[in-house]
Amino acid sequence: MNLLSYTIKHFVIFITLFLIYSCDKHPDYVSKISGKEIHITDSLKSVDSIENFIKPYRSHINDVLDEALAYSPEALSKSDGELNTAIGNLLADIVMEQTNPVFKSRTGKNIDFVLLNHGGIRSIISKGNITTRTAYQVMPFENKVVVVEITTDKLQEMINYLIKSNRAHPVSGIKIVLNDNNSLQNVLVQGKPIEKDKTYFVATSDYLSNMGDNMTFFSNPVSITETDYLIRNEMIDYFKKTDTIKPIIDDRFIRL
Repeated sequence: MNLLSYTIKHFVIFITLFLIYSCDKHPDYVSKISGKEIHITDSLKSVDSIENFIKPYRSHINDVLDEALAYSPEALSKSDGELNTAIGNLLADIVMEQTNPVFKSRTGKNIDFVLLNHGGIRSIISKGNITTRTAYQVMPFENKVVVVEITTDKLQEMINYLIKSNRAHPVSGIKIVLNDNNSLQNVLVQGKPIEKDKTYFVATSDYLSNMGDNMTFFSNPVSITETDYLIRNEMIDYFKKTDTIKPIIDDRFIRL
């Protein structure tokens, strides 16, 4: 190989390597992140084009939410009673009435009683028209009804829980009577005394069945049946077929 060829060969190698490395892309790195808090107040201006686009949809939703479904002669609040309230009794009775046909169609069996939680009631029902919006306000969560099969031991744990909590947790289908010293006097399920070797089907929310509100007596159930029925939707369906609601505080859970 002569000197010229040797020189050309090395020049080509040099140029090739130079081009390869000069075209190599180095990754980009974020060196600084900054931001600021923007408070949402009435000082923010709406965008007319967006507002005009949304307006018909908002109007339609409001029309649906505000359509009268039923009527309440008086305001109902979860603070109106000691161990049971009119609004709590209403909700528990709705769950019993709306869920049992679904459960029976799937299992051939009936629900024995219902248990919900006092804290799950998030709003009053005002005097006047009851609307879909009312149902969303009272029960804003996406809780579904499940039916949990429990033993008599678990049922006794549940009764002890209710006595200790001293709150108006909504129930239906069960009657609990306490003495004035808070000891248990009597329990009836569907009007009958508790049977030792029987299991009981309890309709409740999926939140409580997963031991929400420390309801640990729902752990390790005999069985659990999903209904795919939101409590809120049960309320709406019930209101649609009811002209005037008339719930009362009664003797389903009382202290003498």
